[in-house]
Amino acid sequence: MDAFELLAHPVRLRVVHAMCGGREMTTAELCERIRDVSKATVYRHVDLLAAGGVLEVALERRVRGAVERRYRLRRDRAGINTETIDSLSLDDHRSAFAAALAVLAAEFTAYLDRGTADPVADLVGYRQHAVWLSSGELSGMIEGMRQAIVPHLANEPSPDRTQYLISPILFPVEAPPDRDRRR
Repeated sequence: MDAFELLAHPVRLRVVHAMCGGREMTTAELCERIRDVSKATVYRHVDLLAAGGVLEVALERRVRGAVERRYRLRRDRAGINTETIDSLSLDDHRSAFAAALAVLAAEFTAYLDRGTADPVADLVGYRQHAVWLSSGELSGMIEGMRQAIVPHLANEPSPDRTQYLISPILFPVEAPPDRDRRR
């Protein structure tokens, strides 16, 4: 299974998100985190991520006669490279987008179902903005978003940190103007 197939699945993406920040977790702990998915399904997807090299075993120990494995994320394998992205078909992009939307819906529902959810106090946001941008403005905006987000990707869990899911989604909603008419 290639990196795209491995990561373009909602349950596997949720496992990757749960493991971010240097976390080490057992499959049982992941099942607690992803409660709306059956344990058998979580175990199956953890096995696929481990076989694909996205997760690695950080520690093994015997617990009541069974082997318990603590996994950690291999950040170098937890993404899709530019070459793969460039080779994707429109249907591949459609599938990846559907997986991203499924993850957003599942994680937001899990947040609301926790019983302690307070969208106002938690500064929850799901705004959409339609903006007009030139090619240069678009590149500048993307770079600004990267500069704002990337430094925080290496943050590790701590008592004063809460994990947030940030999902910038960007695509043109209209066909670009005919380039010949701009000359």
